[in-house]
Amino acid sequence: MHGQISQDVVVEVPAAEVWDVFRGLELGNIINKLLQDVMGTVEVVQGDGGPGTILKVTFPPGTPGVGYMKEIFTKVDDEIRLKETEMIEGGYKAIGFDLYRSSFQIIEKDGESCIVRTTVEYEIDDKLQRRASKLTTKTMEMLAEVAGKYIKENRCPTK
Repeated sequence: MHGQISQDVVVEVPAAEVWDVFRGLELGNIINKLLQDVMGTVEVVQGDGGPGTILKVTFPPGTPGVGYMKEIFTKVDDEIRLKETEMIEGGYKAIGFDLYRSSFQIIEKDGESCIVRTTVEYEIDDKLQRRASKLTTKTMEMLAEVAGKYIKENRCPTK
């Protein structure tokens, strides 16, 4: 079984500023600062934020499952502001998903706002398809909202 879910989140920050945070490792720093209780901790296993970078996310205590996941950055496209990651260990891979790919695309709305499109693509054996019905983009949406608020509150004032 193959599927995809997607959701758009409007962020009141210019697309270029949001992309600066989402394209590399800064998003992990925001999770570590503001969302440890919800998403866990992020550590860089290898890489500098470009394709091939591997992150390990250790989920907060009490999270069901194996307690962690590793993901690799498979695409960082500055032209269309698209970042894709693929889970390579733990997380959804540990419960039977053959593929779990997530992406953020930053789409300019106007000079002061943008849309963060969150997408999850997955593949799972047909016998396990009930697990796929529980997938959601809610955590990614929350991350987009929190990151947007963080950027807005911490950016340098402009004239």
